[in-house]
Amino acid sequence: MTIDDFRASLSAADPPAVSAALRALWHDARGDWNAAHTVAQAIDGPTGARVHAYLHRKEGDLANAGYWYRHAEQPVATDSLAAEWERLVAELLEG
Repeated sequence: MTIDDFRASLSAADPPAVSAALRALWHDARGDWNAAHTVAQAIDGPTGARVHAYLHRKEGDLANAGYWYRHAEQPVATDSLAAEWERLVAELLEG
């Protein structure tokens, strides 16, 4: 799946058959932060922590976001939320 395919799937009623991390970002892109957060909470490891960090940054809870960036062993993102979302999706689709 390409990032363009992923974006096109945002108009569907259900997420495509992708990883949980991508499902969380799919829900986020559709404006359902709560569904995205619920999915992200169930993902163990650094990938889940990265998505979780992004979601809390988007929510405006920077202290909690910082915790999750540290847990993911990633620097706190300082670019736009749209750029971070795009970067996460691209990286997850690659791999």
